[in-house]
Amino acid sequence: MSWLQRLRDGLSKTRTQLNDTAGNLGTDVREAFTRLDTIEDLEYALIAADVGRAATEEILEDVKASDRRNLQDALMDALTLQLEPDARRAQFRKLGFTPDARRAVVDPQGHVVMVIGVNGVGKTTTIAKLGQYYMGRGKTVMFAAGDTFRAAAGAQLGVWGERLGVPVVQGPEGGDPAAVAFDAATARAARGTDLLFVDTAGRLHTKHNLMEELKKVRRVVDKADPGEPAEVWLVLDAVTGQNGLAQAKKFHEATPLTGVIVTKLDGTAKGGILVPIVRELGVPIKFIGVGEQADDLQPFDSRDFVRALFDVEIPRS
Repeated sequence: MSWLQRLRDGLSKTRTQLNDTAGNLGTDVREAFTRLDTIEDLEYALIAADVGRAATEEILEDVKASDRRNLQDALMDALTLQLEPDARRAQFRKLGFTPDARRAVVDPQGHVVMVIGVNGVGKTTTIAKLGQYYMGRGKTVMFAAGDTFRAAAGAQLGVWGERLGVPVVQGPEGGDPAAVAFDAATARAARGTDLLFVDTAGRLHTKHNLMEELKKVRRVVDKADPGEPAEVWLVLDAVTGQNGLAQAKKFHEATPLTGVIVTKLDGTAKGGILVPIVRELGVPIKFIGVGEQADDLQPFDSRDFVRALFDVEIPRS
């Protein structure tokens, strides 16, 4: 089964939620806006899918102003626009231009990617998938097992490293995560490895302690390898919906994010959560995941995502 088909299948719960609540999306746009119940149903469907009230209002305005013939096409355009974090690119989209060709590869800035998120979202597994993804594209990769507070997290990443042939820098369980990050960043720079993915703790005694620890990790990486980490990616479980977005805001305040990876889209009816992630954080979604297999994590493309959400064939350019 292709990735796009898995994405369509993975978004089936969200698609059912929209269709069951919003009714006939084949309705003519002009006709829809003369029928209050149709608009109310669409508004409710978007909010129920975790798109968020503010984004929903903007989407409805864009749908109303659309020159598309039917409601689904207008809605797809509006959702794609909301998933564009760059204001200038979004304006190009609004004028009917596609800003660039579909990107097949996400190229990180710099050499060190700090991967953060609460426990249970799949950080460690996601790092392994990222390692496999980039190795498949000719990059050399290292891992840093910086989640020293979760029992066996280091061992788990170590197992992945053995399977993939990736060097893993580890420290003692319960040890200093920043020390592991420092050693790994120093080793990466010395070896000239293309990419280092730093796993981090997802739970300490308080949220304050967790955020301070992440700031410390970032500082020591920069000390060991000046200018790094150039990327900080948050792993977010789609099933958590608005709670996950609240978590993302806290992380973003503590250590500014450069990207978000959304996992478990195949287990939720709230796939619309991607919209407020982009809209409220102003941060691009780098990858999305729809399963447990290594290639179930793929670069995010707003066009593909929206078309898969509505089960519309995706034209290849």
